[in-house]
Amino acid sequence: MTFAILTLVIASFFTSPAISGNSQARIKARCAQTPYPQPCEHFMDHNPKYGFSIKGNFDFFKMSKQLALDTAMHAQVNAYSLSAKCRNAKEKAAWADCLELYGNTIMKINKSIDHGTSIDVQTWLSTALTNLETCERGFIDFGITDYVLPLMSNNVTKLISNTLYLNKGSYEEPAYKEGFPTWVSPPDRKLLQSETRQANIVVAKDGSGNYKKVNEAFAAAKERSGSGRYVIYVKQGTYSENVDIGNGLKNIMVVGDGIGKTIITGSKSVGGGTTTFKSATVAVVGDGFIARGITFRNTAGPQNHQAVALRSGSDFSVFYQCSFEGYQDTLYVHSERQFYRGCDIYGTVDFIFGNAAVVVQNCNIYPRKPPNRTNTITAQGRTDPNQNTGISIHKCRVTAASDLKPVQSSVETYLGRPWQKYSRTVFMETFLDSLIDPAGWMPWSGNFALDTLYYGEYMNTGAGSSTSRRVKWKGYRVITSASEASRFTPGNFIAANSWLPGTNVPFTSGL
Repeated sequence: MTFAILTLVIASFFTSPAISGNSQARIKARCAQTPYPQPCEHFMDHNPKYGFSIKGNFDFFKMSKQLALDTAMHAQVNAYSLSAKCRNAKEKAAWADCLELYGNTIMKINKSIDHGTSIDVQTWLSTALTNLETCERGFIDFGITDYVLPLMSNNVTKLISNTLYLNKGSYEEPAYKEGFPTWVSPPDRKLLQSETRQANIVVAKDGSGNYKKVNEAFAAAKERSGSGRYVIYVKQGTYSENVDIGNGLKNIMVVGDGIGKTIITGSKSVGGGTTTFKSATVAVVGDGFIARGITFRNTAGPQNHQAVALRSGSDFSVFYQCSFEGYQDTLYVHSERQFYRGCDIYGTVDFIFGNAAVVVQNCNIYPRKPPNRTNTITAQGRTDPNQNTGISIHKCRVTAASDLKPVQSSVETYLGRPWQKYSRTVFMETFLDSLIDPAGWMPWSGNFALDTLYYGEYMNTGAGSSTSRRVKWKGYRVITSASEASRFTPGNFIAANSWLPGTNVPFTSGL
């Protein structure tokens, strides 16, 4: 993949003649408001349909979204043409991720043009931006530096950032109401056998269900009619499968027999030749996904580096009474709005990571024995200050896993480190045991992101909760205001009151 190829790719973008006169001046003035005026002005100037349609702020915002969409579609076409130039299996794997992520990006931008509230639009545009970053990360996983697609993505990234900036402001709550079927037990009751019989599909290794494999159930679910909640009951057993729940599978609910009983396990990893994105034992993208009583596991081990147990890019996804077990990069909260309640999360390095707007509430977080004597619980990936994303750890417990306890005193365990420039993470009303290092937080590399991140702690308890020796970074703060802390509660951060009640999952909306 040479510079000459890249030149041809860029030359293929928007070759219409430039506009002039009042329209050009109007475009220049509007684009000057954005974080990246140059690509805004360049692409609009070379496409008369944009300049002639702008009559006010609303028109400019709508045209900015359309411009981002058109540019992303051009980049996707060129990505397909360039994929044949890949030189080896690892490069092909990274390119395959990019093709999938570009498709999702186009879907999200397109959705934002004519649908949703302003907070929906900000969420979808945030996801579009995250997808492009994830595309680039696939190459980084394998140490590939002379790739083309991220260079092609640069203008798309800037144009999406412009739309995020233009959309920022007051948000309305989304209105997503699909939840549990009425026959499912309330959370404080056992899921009775008589009720699980009413599931649409039953998976059982012993042959007593409709299918023996989880993937077979999802294949069947693709053929279902209607858009209501579709329930898959997975009976007790260990299912060695990698499951990919795509955009076409919405409003799916998977019910297991409980943590440690229904287990879905895999072993893909970056060390084994898979990108972080594709290493997930279970990956879910279809909106409205709910899981209950399932263990998601990746057994690649610490020596194989990034190895995801679950990746979620499902908007309005809920995980209740589930377990996520791995080492590095266990739980990939990739994008969109997510909620975790009553779950167990195990790992070593960056084991809760990604760029979703996510609240983890009333969960047990278990750092394990690491290979290099250092644990980092979170690595949040916000790349743009206008993305409405972050990791909120609320009313949880952070204690050592059984394998860490004997060597706990020789291991440094941190609450997180800044994966990206605007990394945002809070720990609130959470029990932090003595394993937490007094500094609390760990740098990523030198001074990177220390001024631009947002890391906060509010009313935590336990031997590791003292903030007297915490880092002195500009972006770190001990939150003393309840109103500031409440920004990161389910009710405010993920608009929980408009959609979580329909799931029957218990949650605390505020502090």
